[in-house]
Amino acid sequence: MSDVTNILVVGIGGQGVMTATEILAEASIAMGHDAKKTEVAGMAQRGGVVSSHLRFGPRVLSPQITPGTADVLLGFEAAEGLRWRHMLRPQGIALMNTARLVPPVVELGLFDYPADPIADMKAAGTRVVAFDATSIALELGDIRLGNTVMLGAIADHLPFSAEVLRDCVLARFRRKGEKLVELNRRAFEAGRAAVGAAEAALA
Repeated sequence: MSDVTNILVVGIGGQGVMTATEILAEASIAMGHDAKKTEVAGMAQRGGVVSSHLRFGPRVLSPQITPGTADVLLGFEAAEGLRWRHMLRPQGIALMNTARLVPPVVELGLFDYPADPIADMKAAGTRVVAFDATSIALELGDIRLGNTVMLGAIADHLPFSAEVLRDCVLARFRRKGEKLVELNRRAFEAGRAAVGAAEAALA
């Protein structure tokens, strides 16, 4: 087992993929790890496809995750999760938002959107935990909370406590007022609960 943790975060521009990776890196550094992350691969503008690599551990030389070595694939969008499935190690886990956000390359007719990306991943033998992060965010009153829901979703799949990550998330909103802090606290815990419930259903 490597002492380096590899996390791949994928989605569509505007979902907060890069911010989520940044917060995960902050949390790992707070725990004394060396952390390295890549910049955007693909088009970062709203609607374009985005991926971000994060590696942390006692000593990390490169931010690049090699195919077949990711411990966690955090998929903000279902088809993007399917597209990056090959990056997971055999015992890795994909935490997937079931929401369907069709990127421009599909609307332009350059690619077909898969009928059921989550089912395709499971059929290929990937360990998938799927939940609707977008609906959770909307129930809380703001689709932008989806980012925090996704961070809550990965919180119990890290080599340090969920509280460390939660505190890094909430620190981002402190200067914007207690109301926003509380909303993000609820979004984070809702993401954790959704993954917990989905995993219990698979057990």
